[in-house]
Amino acid sequence: MIFNSTPHRKTTPWQASALISIFLLMDSNLCSADETQVDFDGHTKTRLIGQTFPSNSIFHNLTGSDSYDVETDLRLNLDVDKGPWSFNASYQLFALYGERVEYMRELQQDSAPFFYRFPEDERRLSDLTDIISDDNKFAALHRLDRFWLGYTNDNTVLRFGRQALSWGNGLFFSPMDIVNPFDPTAIDIEYKSGDDMLYAQFLRDNGNDVQAAVIFRRNPETGNIESDKSTVSIKYHGISRDTEYDILFAINHNNTTIGIGGNKSIGGAVVRGDVVVTDTGSNATVQFVANLSYSWTWGGKNISGATEYYFNGFGQQDYSYNIQSLANNLDLLGRLSQGELYSIGRHYLAGSLIIEMTPLWLLTPNVFLNVEDNSALLQLVTQNNLKEDVTFIGSLNIPIGPKGTEYGGIKAASDNQYISNDLSIFAQFAWYF
Repeated sequence: MIFNSTPHRKTTPWQASALISIFLLMDSNLCSADETQVDFDGHTKTRLIGQTFPSNSIFHNLTGSDSYDVETDLRLNLDVDKGPWSFNASYQLFALYGERVEYMRELQQDSAPFFYRFPEDERRLSDLTDIISDDNKFAALHRLDRFWLGYTNDNTVLRFGRQALSWGNGLFFSPMDIVNPFDPTAIDIEYKSGDDMLYAQFLRDNGNDVQAAVIFRRNPETGNIESDKSTVSIKYHGISRDTEYDILFAINHNNTTIGIGGNKSIGGAVVRGDVVVTDTGSNATVQFVANLSYSWTWGGKNISGATEYYFNGFGQQDYSYNIQSLANNLDLLGRLSQGELYSIGRHYLAGSLIIEMTPLWLLTPNVFLNVEDNSALLQLVTQNNLKEDVTFIGSLNIPIGPKGTEYGGIKAASDNQYISNDLSIFAQFAWYF
């Protein structure tokens, strides 16, 4: 079934920005009317990403034993509220320079599900991303990551346009979060990527609510909006004393998905979990996540800890992590390419500690373990508030495991070559205004 056979017409961020200006000018009393509120803020983020590669890595063949890249991100946020109506737009400008920009261009063309360069709108309803330059070691683009109009009254919220949606109770892995979930190992998760949707929320007097969303997507091959690429979903959120629960029903990429989850406070700790079942047409696939979080004081320092187990029914059953074997797992590859999954295995454990070294400095060691192949990723993350409007986030990332494992490096198509790296660093300065 095709919702609309209209071909994909590009709207550049400059054109969309002009629409914002028109929207503002339509109300001649915008700046003076008491009932209208306009908020404008933003940030700039400059980050350095460094990686080292073993001699048998496919990256080593392309760039040598290491690579370094610099990225700059400018984000401008506009919020307009007038009575029950609201409007939100966020403009982003990215500039990237380094070896990764160059070699990932070729790898993305050859093995798209495994490599990600920068945001694109090929599958979205509106193409609000424009590539300014992509040549040699330099790339730049600008886009609108939020662009929606909303209406709110006492018990109803309606929004249409590009916006973000987050569902589920996972702390690291989020099977119920079916729209643009974060990579569990991502360092900067301040803003989730938006998608084009119609969103509605209905609030009940007892505190429960119903949320529904229709996410419109295009077939990248035809440019048409098609139901088997889109998502229709509804979620009921309920509260009962110290327990919250969620019930999800969705038709996602033509697959029926049912989920149930919740969270409960037990003795000062919080237990959360989700069970999500997806009918792929050939079988019913289960994903399950459960976690426990607790906060305490030790040595005069505030500490928050969390541990999580995740079962990924779409993962490789024989943990044969090579390109040829993965190519036969079409359900997994489809979700990797759609940005719904980031894990190729089936059983995972994750853990984290947030240690408040000082009121302005957080130290966070993380570990992600593939239980079946005994490979792991260790992260040491530091976050410092340098000034009121300046922050620093840095991380040291260490993969552990033999060749052929998920974190040790999966086997590439070429003999004795692996998709692997040794050590990587991430350093980011952010200025907010």
